[in-house]
Order: sequence, then structure tokens, then C-alpha cells
Amino acid sequence: MSPNLTGRHSDFSETGLRRIRDVLARHVESGKIPGLVALLSRGGETHIEAVGTMRHDGGAPMRRDTIFRMASTTKPVTMAAAMILLDECRLRLDDPVEPWLPELADRQVLKRIDGPLDDTVPARRPITVRDLLTSTFGLGMDLTALGTPIMDAVFERGIFSQSATALPEPDEWMRRLGTLPLMHQPGEHWQYQISHDVLGVLVARVTGQSFETFLGERVLEPLGMKDTGFHVPAGKIDRLPPCYTPNPQTGEFTVWDEAVGGQYSAPPAFQSGGGGLVSTVDDYHAYFRMLLNGGMHEGERILSRPAVELMTTNRLTPEQNAARTTMARNNVHVGFGQGQHGGWGMGMAVRTYRGDYAPIGQFGWDGGTGTSTYADPHHQLTGILLTQVGMSTPDSARAIHDFWTTLYQAIDD
Repeated sequence: MSPNLTGRHSDFSETGLRRIRDVLARHVESGKIPGLVALLSRGGETHIEAVGTMRHDGGAPMRRDTIFRMASTTKPVTMAAAMILLDECRLRLDDPVEPWLPELADRQVLKRIDGPLDDTVPARRPITVRDLLTSTFGLGMDLTALGTPIMDAVFERGIFSQSATALPEPDEWMRRLGTLPLMHQPGEHWQYQISHDVLGVLVARVTGQSFETFLGERVLEPLGMKDTGFHVPAGKIDRLPPCYTPNPQTGEFTVWDEAVGGQYSAPPAFQSGGGGLVSTVDDYHAYFRMLLNGGMHEGERILSRPAVELMTTNRLTPEQNAARTTMARNNVHVGFGQGQHGGWGMGMAVRTYRGDYAPIGQFGWDGGTGTSTYADPHHQLTGILLTQVGMSTPDSARAIHDFWTTLYQAIDD
């Protein structure tokens, strides 16, 4: 542990910190997680744990500055780019997106989710900026609808891919998206993932810059997030561990992505707002601390306070949220808890009831590569756990769950 000693009463108990360390070490010693880096922060105090090794067969140790593939934990950070455009009145919540995204004009909507792609009715209204921000524009990853013609088409046309390098450049990606009907009427139904990728294209078209450039200039650089981006430069590639997706039957480690020559070793054609970032615990700490601070970072305003409040407050109706709860509960080890305790703001989950150790109001999200980042306004707390083990098995999800269980016990008031 490396506490920042502030000369005052600790924000965490020694016993609690020891339990966190022991629990994380137990996950690594089990052989299921080669290594991990955790950060917990409260008030003026920050603790870091780096446990285990970069590779499952040993080698270099995990370090505080190890770079991880953030997967869906990308979503809360990339959302800030769109919120800046709202703050500057370059986007309005209820404006149609068609002027910038003509590919999404004149939508057709499937009559039934499992029907043929040409069995449609016209959309009742245009898609708005709000629909994209709240993941309700009518199209997304629906794990309860796998094997339907529309989900098959999403995979076949390269609208969604687990690979960072498989998506085409943004204009071609939008063209392909525009060939598909919507699954639901705009604004009716929460759906995962695709809206965040569309938002990245929207930001680029509104600003005339690449999504990466705008995000970098307005969010990452002001926050000092020097190790965050859509690829890892050659000079830092030794800090990126391989990413594993263990075999679900045998648990055997399978390399999903190597560092050198891998998916994140060169700039991608498509900068995915839904899952494309790499980062470190310290970079993500800067971002979530800014949110806890109402949009301020070291005296500089990144986002307006109302924008942060909009992002971190539930935006879903009970009907919309039912789909989100179903997704979590039907994918038990992935949605082990973070997906099951309430709503969704913009780019992240928001607790609306107390279903485990975390209080109402906690916000953040998890990633399929075994990453977790949340902040809690009630306790002024940030927690980040980064692993390199994908959720093909429950192992990284269980480590995340145990991290949060022990973290909340360590709060010493």
C-alpha cells in the first residue's frame, strides 16, 4: 500500500485496508487472475495495490502505471466529449441528429424483435441527441435477442465486434448502420453499446475533429490523463499486459490480445466511444474525481455541474430500465451486482436502490476485460480495479465484487 499521508485521521481503517489487500491477493494466488491493479481514494487519501504479474506464466510484475484495455469502462469517459458540446450549445438535448448523421434519417422499425429485417413500420419520430445520450435511440446489443435476424446482421455487418481493429472507418460504419432497421421506436427502450459508438461519430462531425482529438484536447489533456487513448504508443507498449479470455469450460488461459503487434499497438480505423480506450488507475482516478468535484479539476472547469448531475442521475423510466435489469440478471456473472441495482444516467450506471454494500447514488461502470470504476458522492469515494482477464469466466467479476465488498467495509468514520 502506498498511502498519501495527509497528517490527519485516515479515511480508511487499517483493518479494512488489510482485508482488501488479502482478498485481492487471494484472487491472484488462486491462479485465476495473473495480476491486477486497484486504486481506492477518499478525501485526501489514495491507496494503490498492484498484485501479481503481467502474464499468466510470470514475468514482469503489475505496476501502478500498467496500462489496461478499458472495454466498456470507456463509456463514462467518452460521454464527457458529448456533454461539453451540450454545455457549449453546439448540441441540444432534443434536436434531431439527422443534420450531422443523415444515415439515421427516416428510420424503419422492426414490427417484432425477432422478425425479418424488412418487416417494419416507420419510426414515429426522428432520433434525438437525448436518445443517443441515454442509450435509447432504438438499436443496441441485446443479449436476450441473440440469434435473431437483426442481431445476426449487427455482427455480420461489423456494427459490433469484440475486436478493437475490426470496425471500419466511421463513415463506412455509419453507412452500414444506416442499412439496418431499428429494433425499437426511438426513446422507448434502453439498449447497450451502439449508441456510444454513434456518439463518437456525432462528436467528430459536430466539431470537425476526430473523436480522439476532441476528447484529448478537452478532457484527457486538461485532466492530465497522459496514458489514456485509443492505442498504446510503441514507447509504452511494455506497460500493456496481454489480455486473456479464459476457456469457459477448462479455465485455461487463452490470449485474446497480445501487446506487441496486437489490437491496441496501432491507431484503429474506428475510435470506439463504447469500448476503445486504454488507461491506468491514476488516469481514471483523475476523471472520476473530477465528476465527484462537480466538473472541476484543480481549479479548471472541465464540465458544468448540471452536465455532471445529468450524467450521474438515473435517466430511465421504469419501463426502459426493465430491459437493463433483464440484461444483468440473465447474464449473472457479468451483471453480478453493478447491473442490478438501479438505473442508467449518461454513459454509466447509477444506483437507485440499495442492493448490496454500495449506497444509492454511486455511479460508474464495468468492462468485459475485467475492469471496474465507480465513484460514490455520499462517501466522496472512488474505487478502480483493473485486471487483464475477460469475463468469459466469472473470475474477474468475482474479484471486482469482492473488491467493492471489502472497500465499503474499509471506510472508517
